[in-house]
Amino acid sequence: MEDDIRTRARAVKMILMDVDGTLTDGTLTVLPDGEELKTYHVRDGMGILMAHLAGFKTGLITGKTSRALTFRAERLRISEVHQGVLDKQEVLEEILGRHGLSDAEIAFIGDDLGDLPVLKRVGLAAAVADAHPRVKEHSHFLCQLAGGKGAVREFLEFIFEAQEKWPEIQEKLGNLTGIKV
Repeated sequence: MEDDIRTRARAVKMILMDVDGTLTDGTLTVLPDGEELKTYHVRDGMGILMAHLAGFKTGLITGKTSRALTFRAERLRISEVHQGVLDKQEVLEEILGRHGLSDAEIAFIGDDLGDLPVLKRVGLAAAVADAHPRVKEHSHFLCQLAGGKGAVREFLEFIFEAQEKWPEIQEKLGNLTGIKV
């Protein structure tokens, strides 16, 4: 089983993520003007930046629309940002076509029932620790960490390890920061 998951991880070229409940803990704070506040874990953000250093493409597919997410995605240089999506599988189709990728080359991490059509289709599916039981049932990789608590970074590091990307990431981080990692 573990070998099958590592084999799946070695084929990944793009990592797609749900947002609420995956990159966040699912809590929404709504201000009087209707604007929503979201909290993101810094380690997830660093993991996404490391994924870019290692040559992975990244993207977000979420049912909600948020200016906070737009800002966060821009800061992390996430190229595919799809908000207000009712049919995540349809967006997956568009992404596959635009990037010339197959299902097997996509990893996706999610937490709730709206993620199931994508999770059932991609080459490497992951669920955060506090995901819905059906999401866990259809995932290859089960995170030990909950959504918004570093689960995305945990999943990314599994992919980095399977593809032996750590030396490349460490070298590029060192070149960017001047700090040997």
